[in-house]
Amino acid sequence: MTLDEKVGQLFVPMVFSEQEEKHFEEIKSLIEKHHLGGLIFSLGSPDKQSKWLNEFQSVSKVPLLISMDAEWGVAMRLDSVVAFPWNMTLGAAQNDEVLRKIGQRMGEQERALGVHMSYAPVLDINTNPNNPIIGNRSFGESPTLVARKGLAIMRGHHDAGRLTSGKHFPGHGDTAQDSHKTLPTLSFDRDRIENNELLPFKKLIENGISSIMVAHLNVPALTGSNLPTSLSYKVVTELLKEQLGFNGLIVTDALNMKGASDYTELDNIDLAAFIAGNDVLLISNNIPLGIDKIKQAVLNTPQLNIRLEESVKKILKAKYKVGLSNYKPINRNNLLEKINTRLDSLLIQDAFAESITLLKNDNNLLPLDTISKYAHLKMGDARGNSIF
Repeated sequence: MTLDEKVGQLFVPMVFSEQEEKHFEEIKSLIEKHHLGGLIFSLGSPDKQSKWLNEFQSVSKVPLLISMDAEWGVAMRLDSVVAFPWNMTLGAAQNDEVLRKIGQRMGEQERALGVHMSYAPVLDINTNPNNPIIGNRSFGESPTLVARKGLAIMRGHHDAGRLTSGKHFPGHGDTAQDSHKTLPTLSFDRDRIENNELLPFKKLIENGISSIMVAHLNVPALTGSNLPTSLSYKVVTELLKEQLGFNGLIVTDALNMKGASDYTELDNIDLAAFIAGNDVLLISNNIPLGIDKIKQAVLNTPQLNIRLEESVKKILKAKYKVGLSNYKPINRNNLLEKINTRLDSLLIQDAFAESITLLKNDNNLLPLDTISKYAHLKMGDARGNSIF
């Protein structure tokens, strides 16, 4: 591979199949000119996304690694698909096997759509009620519970042959700000972070998580500065790679988020993320500029060429693992039937049944006796919308 082709493998832009032809042509041009490594698909429809994806793959010399941010299945981004319960619901389920089965069905949906990686499971711990962005995306407030539930979802995806990504390292749960809009701060000491926030990540690393997504957080106890964790060599390389021994793919959270893009003390955010140790640069604000900055740095610093080789090998290994060495276009026949099955409805029903939680039992009303008569008052229509 040429230097241009190697550097291009690092970059993954976002694609919205709900948009018009102009957007399609812009992404296609990026693939052809800059040898992109992959795409992350967002809002759209299954049919249009699969149509676009087949065309994008046809113009890429090296098959693209396709990802989605699909925490509760591809319905998080696509219309016409049944949605699995959010993580807070699954965190209440008593039977982890239900989560593993749901994880497997999520992976099977992704496979039918030509998607190789889901940016899931969320491993943040829901310990701050003022958190504006995590909340019910978390499995719960216990580090061991979050680890257990995340492991079940991860294993289900792996059963379906899909890659996974634990997020948001080193832990976005105990913040009161949204990293899409600003740089949140975790002011805890290192011992607290290592024994609490990092526990789910350690558990899933031990069990073979495919990738880790690094958040844009201000964690002075880890960075020794106000540098976002996603751009910190101390966090990405020294902590995640060296201390925790993670050798899978390392992915930045979206680089267009304000938590990273507003940081102005660096020449180029893409280059800083690469130097920190990230392999995949997600949703850069300016891919051509980022490629140029990384190329010049690699040419001027031989040690960075070794870093580039390491990242590209990991990306190509991931592509091989999901079968892209024998790439075949998506079979779009009966696609909606493949991703909406009776099994999905039954799994959702099982998950809700397993997740019913008794919060109060005043006057020992439960369990209900079998003699009395009871009335049922419905509080919404069949779609779950209020009728008042």
